[in-house]
Amino acid sequence: MRFRITPRGITITLQLILLVEAIFAIWNQRWFTAFLTATIMAVTFFPLLFERRFRIHIPAELQLAAIGFVFASLFLGEIRDYYTRFWWWDILLHTLSGFLLGILGFLLVHIMNEAEKIHVHMNPGFVAFFAFMFALGVGALWEIFEFSMDLFFGMNMQKPMFGDPSGLTDTMCDLIVDALGALIISVMGWRYLQNPEEQSFLERWIFAFIERNPKFFKR
Repeated sequence: MRFRITPRGITITLQLILLVEAIFAIWNQRWFTAFLTATIMAVTFFPLLFERRFRIHIPAELQLAAIGFVFASLFLGEIRDYYTRFWWWDILLHTLSGFLLGILGFLLVHIMNEAEKIHVHMNPGFVAFFAFMFALGVGALWEIFEFSMDLFFGMNMQKPMFGDPSGLTDTMCDLIVDALGALIISVMGWRYLQNPEEQSFLERWIFAFIERNPKFFKR
C-alpha cells in the first residue's frame, strides 16, 4: 500500500503535535503553556468551522497554509522560542503573512468582481492593487497591535533588531517584507487574470476556490 501525504494529513499531524504538547504541559503543571497550546489548537479548527458556518469551501492547500502559519508563528515562535533562537524567523513569517493576506485580498475582490449581485467590474490591475493594499493594511494594523501590547502590557512583541532597542527597525522590516510578499502574490494574481491558462500554485488555488464556490462566480 502506497503512503500518500495529503494537506489534510499534515493538518491532522500538526494538531496531534499540539495535543501532545498540551498534555505534557498539563502533566508538568505548566498551565500557561497548556492554555496557550490549547488555544492554538482551537485556532487551527477555524478554517473548517468557517467553511461549515458560511458554506464557503476553502481548498485544502489554502487551509493548510493558514494552519501552518499559525503553528509556526504561535507554537514554534512563542512557545518554542524560535523568535529568539533564529533571528530570521520573524522576517520569514511576515513574508509568508504577506503571501497569505495577498491571496485573501485577491479572492475577496475577485468574488466581488465576478458576483452577479454586485454590479462592479474592476480591471486586473486594480484587483492586484487591492490585494496588495489589503495585505499591507492588515500588516500595519498588526504592527499597531504589537506596539499597543508592548506599551500597555509591558510585552516584548517589537523585538530589538540590528542594535535598535526601540522596535522601530523591527516594525519597518516587518512592513517591508509584508509588502514584498504581498507584491509577489499581487503580480501572480494579475498574471492569472490576464492569462487564465497560466499555471502556478496560486493559479491552482484560485481555480480550486472558484470551482468549489460556483455560487460566487455566476454572471
